[in-house]
Amino acid sequence: MPLDAPFGRIKVRVSALVFCGNEVALLRRDRANNIHFFTTIGGNVSAGEPLDTALARELEEELALAPGLGTEPELLWLMDVRVTRPGNTPSPRKLHLIYRLHVSTDVRRTLATHEFDELTDGGHEVGHVQWIDYQQAAADLRLFPPIGAALAQLASPTARPSTVELPAITDKEYSWV
Repeated sequence: MPLDAPFGRIKVRVSALVFCGNEVALLRRDRANNIHFFTTIGGNVSAGEPLDTALARELEEELALAPGLGTEPELLWLMDVRVTRPGNTPSPRKLHLIYRLHVSTDVRRTLATHEFDELTDGGHEVGHVQWIDYQQAAADLRLFPPIGAALAQLASPTARPSTVELPAITDKEYSWV
């Protein structure tokens, strides 16, 4: 398959579910018609970048969470995502590695409340950091990567998941807002 074909290249995205008690930090993205979707805190891994370095970088960029201020990140889930994205660029196949870590209430008070993603036109898209009860997040929100069902199955914020590899997601199961 040519690299410029949809899903012809693979990217890796690291992200974290950052917990403070029963609440988890998510980025809310606002769209037209009062539509909101949420993402885990994280982003793409650069070529040659170690996974732990990429995760630490993303947590600092998006949440202002410096290394050592939370628990050691633990890998919860892997998800293979082949979803067509809007725009002219061919959609990549993306392997999501979703980690979990915990922060104290004192650390939470110091974290960012907004994140600014650079756009290709030089502008920025604002992501609003929201702390939401993790079970509400699983049940009520449009969340990407779509880990709501797996999140709902956690008996507590520290519970071990029943499986690490989540079902693959394609256009059949998910569509962009």
